[in-house]
Amino acid sequence: MTVNEPLELERPTLDVPVLAEWLGDRLGDPAVPLAAAPLGTDLGMGNALFELRRGDQVWVLRRPPAVLNDKSASNMSREFRILTALDGSPVPHPTARILCEDADVIGAPFLIMDKVVGFTPGFVLPEPFASNPEHRRGLAYAYVDALVALAAVDWRARGLEDLGRPDGFLERQVARWLAQLDRYRVRELPELEFVTGWLETNRPAMSPAAILHGDYSPFNVMVAPDLPPRLAAVIDWDTGTIGDPLLDIGHLLARWTEPGEEPILQDQAGGPAGYPTRAELAARYAEGTGRDLSALPYYQCLALFKLAVILEGSYARKHAAGVPDAANAMAELVPRLTRGAAAFARGERA
Repeated sequence: MTVNEPLELERPTLDVPVLAEWLGDRLGDPAVPLAAAPLGTDLGMGNALFELRRGDQVWVLRRPPAVLNDKSASNMSREFRILTALDGSPVPHPTARILCEDADVIGAPFLIMDKVVGFTPGFVLPEPFASNPEHRRGLAYAYVDALVALAAVDWRARGLEDLGRPDGFLERQVARWLAQLDRYRVRELPELEFVTGWLETNRPAMSPAAILHGDYSPFNVMVAPDLPPRLAAVIDWDTGTIGDPLLDIGHLLARWTEPGEEPILQDQAGGPAGYPTRAELAARYAEGTGRDLSALPYYQCLALFKLAVILEGSYARKHAAGVPDAANAMAELVPRLTRGAAAFARGERA
């Protein structure tokens, strides 16, 4: 790592004429000019999004960030394959249109999908959800219901037999994420030794394999703007695989803050009146899937450990570039995640 490596604040740009030439007639009438504009407030930590317009038609182009934590991250081919496999299923998702695996076209592989009408919940909910507890409750259950639907998808019948390695999935997790952390570790993290030891000692038998989103939270869904409360799409599938689906519900519930709790992450989830508790959401998932959630603390702990490793890569890049900890949001956030993982392991947070 050198100080000349791109910082997270650098955002990829898009050469529209080059893209238009490569597309030809694959995306609307090539005689109609193609326009593009960046979407969201990405600061280089996640995949970059661009809205594409050609006349009245609108799509979204998605490409990896300028710098990857790991070579396996931001896999556009994997995301395109999962989105295509989900077509016709009850899982709400964007419709994928085009995949380009040639990094020479715009500087990175990319995919193009239909634009979804809706909003990402994030930190603040708009109306009619902000002022209505029942709508918020319905929205929370919609988060879970999408995972219930995902767990029921017949991944073999949809051609995903070789997407991942479900055999030994849980056995590989701690070693896999510690190996990634060791590639950029620059400091000690609180509770890390306890967390990894506890995960190895308390590993349950794996739940039957299913499609795993890999980063499921209110920040990776889009909500339909009208009632009844429902998801318009689950997005950001680039880390999806075939594995233990309980890791997805574990991730969602590990980040779910209940009234009176100190948040581990500043998620929109939890807090305001009307939201279900973690126990209520877990019960809905168990009822909908028939899966055993008795080892849920393991999955909550594993989810936060995994997230801490990923975000520590962001910390390490800024640290190597000379950014002081006071200006590096991950300096405090990552230790909070490892402490949160330990809290679920010890039963201090249920």
